[in-house]
Amino acid sequence: MKVWIDITAAAHVLVFRPLIALLRERGHEVELTSREYGQTLELLQLHGLDATVLGRHAGRGRVHKVRAMLARLHALRRWARPRGFDLALAHGSHELTLTARRLGIPSATTFDYEWARFQHTLGCRAATKVVVPDAIPAERLRRYGVGPGKLLRYPGLKEEYYLADFEPDPSVPGELGVDPTRIVVVLRPPPDVSLYHRHANPLFPRTLALLGRREDVHAVVIPRTQEQRARVRELALPSVILPEGAVDAQSLIAQADLVVSAGGTMNREAVALGVPVHTTFGGRLGALDEALIASGRLVPLRDPDSLDLRKRERGPGERIRRDPAELLELLLAARGAG
Repeated sequence: MKVWIDITAAAHVLVFRPLIALLRERGHEVELTSREYGQTLELLQLHGLDATVLGRHAGRGRVHKVRAMLARLHALRRWARPRGFDLALAHGSHELTLTARRLGIPSATTFDYEWARFQHTLGCRAATKVVVPDAIPAERLRRYGVGPGKLLRYPGLKEEYYLADFEPDPSVPGELGVDPTRIVVVLRPPPDVSLYHRHANPLFPRTLALLGRREDVHAVVIPRTQEQRARVRELALPSVILPEGAVDAQSLIAQADLVVSAGGTMNREAVALGVPVHTTFGGRLGALDEALIASGRLVPLRDPDSLDLRKRERGPGERIRRDPAELLELLLAARGAG
């Protein structure tokens, strides 16, 4: 087959990396498109993946997002039409599924946060198949036109699939200047350009200010955008380490003592790697986070002073490793339905 994959955010690089390798091992031809957003292009390069860059993130505001979407739809259609794709795959890219439907290409989209309503209202209706974790109740997806014939579900976390072959690089913390005798905390700011995170949450800045001034802590901040990087740099907090570009965040998380993140993917990577993690997410919780909180694997942070700051005992830990081929088969089901 000839397969098209659209990668529109940094996390999608990690999701599709093993799936692209599997497709190519099976003899399929794979072409990628992407957009300028955060560290997406840097991570593609870091993982040796080539993509045609079409469009960029529109920033804040629904009007700007709609204008950018229409422009990118046009660019994607012009790019994809002559290539004769047999299947199109995405992680929440409504622009891919809309374009694929217009061109008569079967498509599958996957995601693990069900409350991105604008995105899913468009993307799910256009997709041939929608693949989500089984923690998300089917009734939450019906508003997006996802009925029994379109919905496919997988057990666990997507991170347990793409991290199945992962072993941390022990050199990563040292290369960033992390002192291993300090308490190492990895922090991820809120997705403040996303429509599903509308209101500024003061909890993360308070947490960063607390950790960034403690002499027994090294707080490594993984920003989403250059704007966030500049804001953190301006604070000049003495215990903050701010990488200049894309890093092997999974190796960093695996060797951290604690993760505090306002984003879903980094939270779940910590869970999958057996690292204590607190969430400062200020939007509406999705079913996956609800389940992780109920099980105690993810802890909501209410007050930065309540953080249990200590060195973590290192050990084999409990990791669930799932076969990414199983996730790929669900996505490939769109071809059979198309």
